Amino acid sequence: MSGVPRGKLRPAFRRWRAGRPFWGGLLLALGGAEILLTLRASLDVVLHVGMQGLAGYLLPAVMLLCGVLILFNPAQRLFYSIIGVLVSLGSWLTSNLGGFFVGLLLGVVGSCLAFGWLPDQEPRVSRRRRRKQARAARAAQTRGGTGSGGTDAESGAALASG
Repeated sequence: MSGVPRGKLRPAFRRWRAGRPFWGGLLLALGGAEILLTLRASLDVVLHVGMQGLAGYLLPAVMLLCGVLILFNPAQRLFYSIIGVLVSLGSWLTSNLGGFFVGLLLGVVGSCLAFGWLPDQEPRVSRRRRRKQARAARAAQTRGGTGSGGTDAESGAALASG
């Protein structure tokens, strides 16, 4: 390929993906591609509702472009996601009911994911890990806290309530 060892390619892609709203941009681009493909479907499947012509091709192309731009320019994700959701909703009127609702839904969900993405947010700790940390803290507290003058019944009641 490009001279990069295979073992280093996956971590590099994960780092690249973590620095941008990957799923939002991907869903928005897939929604635009799906609408473009349904416009070129066979005549047995095509449902012509709404305006046809240039707008029918222009709006899904803008959706596809916004999805790609979200992936490669995440600093402007708010602008691209707002344009993406407006164009996705507009495709309902211009492009076979938004690609039979599938492209419309992919575009709206992808735009919302991109809009809500925060670049400097710490990764969320899973509920299982939080419970495990709380149990470890309680166990450390009970080991160190029994010699503080309280009875075992008092410390057990405090643990049960907290």
